[in-house]
Amino acid sequence: MLPVDDLGEPVLLDQPRRVVSLVPSITEAVAVSVPGALAGATDYCTHPSDLDVARVGGSKYPDVDEVLSLKPDLVIANSEENRAEDVDRLRANGVNVWVTEAPKTVPMALESLRRLFALGWDLEPSWLTEAEALWRDVRPATLTALIPVWRRPWVVVGRDTFATDVLRRLGIENVYASDEERYPRPSLEELNDKRPDLVILPDEPYLFTHEDGPESFPGLPYALVNGRHLTWYGPSLVDAKASLQRALDYGQG
Repeated sequence: MLPVDDLGEPVLLDQPRRVVSLVPSITEAVAVSVPGALAGATDYCTHPSDLDVARVGGSKYPDVDEVLSLKPDLVIANSEENRAEDVDRLRANGVNVWVTEAPKTVPMALESLRRLFALGWDLEPSWLTEAEALWRDVRPATLTALIPVWRRPWVVVGRDTFATDVLRRLGIENVYASDEERYPRPSLEELNDKRPDLVILPDEPYLFTHEDGPESFPGLPYALVNGRHLTWYGPSLVDAKASLQRALDYGQG
């Protein structure tokens, strides 16, 4: 019986040797854990910083012809970031596609990666067990926060998101954690009416800086954080906790 991906679809996994990853955080995880297995990745797969593989376009709109030309024995995609029609086309051309679900929590993300590496390569990466230990506990909430990820229009982190759970484990409650949307698009007036204890501004996907972002929330403390540490799940989680905590402490200070 074939193993199934996060969506329950059967996938032939037998020590894949030519992998194309369309998910930046999983690209990093595969590159670190199975050196030499990656044949291709998206333009947004920025880590490891020395990654030298063929590029297949954007995460949401990869060049499917380019992916097929690499003759992968496995493509890794994500149900939220990648279009179903692209996944269907790859499968119609005989390519095995492992689709991950957009993780709602840190444990969910790490368990998904654990399954992928165990079923694909009979492997349990050391960074994975270290990340599980680091992020196991949830601190009591001591602050509320607003987390924009884009402006023009404003988009914020909402319910059932990995970033919301990351911050919850650091003792910070997202003021949009109970919103109906995973990524609400409120007006700036509504955002300022929330009056959180802290505004958390990541450097990706939108590059917030001291000069671009904080001025929209007058009178509110803010913290500039590494967006990769807030939203990527993989080896970066080992460094993410200390990195985020330093930035958050500085923002409150």
